[in-house]
Amino acid sequence: MLMPRQVRRSRFIDPFHPTEIRRLVKEFGSPLLIVDCERVRVQLRKLRKALPGVDLHYALKPLPHPAVVRTVTEEGAFLDLATTGEVQLAQRLGVDPKRCIHTHPIKRDQDIRNALEYGVRVFVADNPDEIRKFVPYAERAELLLRVSFRSPGAVCDLSRKFGCDPENAVALARLAAELGIQVRGLSFHVGSQAPDAVKHVEAIEACANLLATARKEKLGVCDTLDIGGGFPIDYMKTAPDIGRFCAPIRSALAKLPKRVRVIAEPGRFIAGPAAIGVASVMGRAQREGHWWYYLDDGLYGSYSGQLYDHARYPVEPLKDSPERLPSVLAGPTCDSIDVIAENLMLPELKAGDLIVGRAMGAYTWASASEFNFFPKATVVAVNQTPGDTGSITPFPL
Repeated sequence: MLMPRQVRRSRFIDPFHPTEIRRLVKEFGSPLLIVDCERVRVQLRKLRKALPGVDLHYALKPLPHPAVVRTVTEEGAFLDLATTGEVQLAQRLGVDPKRCIHTHPIKRDQDIRNALEYGVRVFVADNPDEIRKFVPYAERAELLLRVSFRSPGAVCDLSRKFGCDPENAVALARLAAELGIQVRGLSFHVGSQAPDAVKHVEAIEACANLLATARKEKLGVCDTLDIGGGFPIDYMKTAPDIGRFCAPIRSALAKLPKRVRVIAEPGRFIAGPAAIGVASVMGRAQREGHWWYYLDDGLYGSYSGQLYDHARYPVEPLKDSPERLPSVLAGPTCDSIDVIAENLMLPELKAGDLIVGRAMGAYTWASASEFNFFPKATVVAVNQTPGDTGSITPFPL
């Protein structure tokens, strides 16, 4: 891994302003993913205000960039780790393992051992086989049992792949108790980009009853509830205000016993709005009455989230003109599927002109490949320290 080179500047940088975008491209090249750590702070503070008393564990999966991890931990947030690679990143950055949980419901023995060696103690499991994996580590590990609450209305229904049926949760707690494994509590994730908080509330109420039953049977400490993530952000459509979205969640959480620690796993909400993707036009051609513009980033790169994450990013040219023509934005690879957007009305562009994708912090660079040997975007992290808001770190991996 290449180590970051940091350049210090004393002034505040708004990296989403056209002048700054052009300057950063001139300095670091294209394609770029520009991450604004100040916007990371803003998103974290918004969610903290919307969910007072909830410990926020940033989920590294959508954007596991060192600058983002440092920013959220410096803001007092915790981490949600799911793989050995994420554990190693947190360890390299000197994060206190007591502020981390490991939430992948299915793990290899090596993954468990790596996390335990780092110092992580709380893990997630959702089935008997997974619980049995912890028998050799019963004195060091504690479990959150993940419960499934299907949410067809969410863009990504994460309970389809993970979580036990609610009626099986207490039986899993009994098994853990029989095996001498401490059950810390329950977890759930109702899905990403949830349209409203109805499923969150349903899950909280159901888990409150399950925790009470398990505690009554003395099946573990049962003092923690992980409410997952799923908090929506703006893409092509405006998402609900996070304060209003979380109002029913706050009401449901207020009914929990005071001994229950509540945690959440925000990822997209923190990272998504905090980054933009910048691509350059490599070439153009007219096809069937449309201008086709071929960019140096595409579906196999930073726009991978359009395939894997079902997201559509607002895109716009930095060049402006009153005349607009039917246009298509295509990626750089030789694959015909590599088309970002069609039926756009854009000014006539030429090679070197810039296209900006908004809300591209989550599930973009993180899931990008170097298919066809086109390199991933260089990540440039800006405004990393509140007291030194002009700092820039380019971090190509």
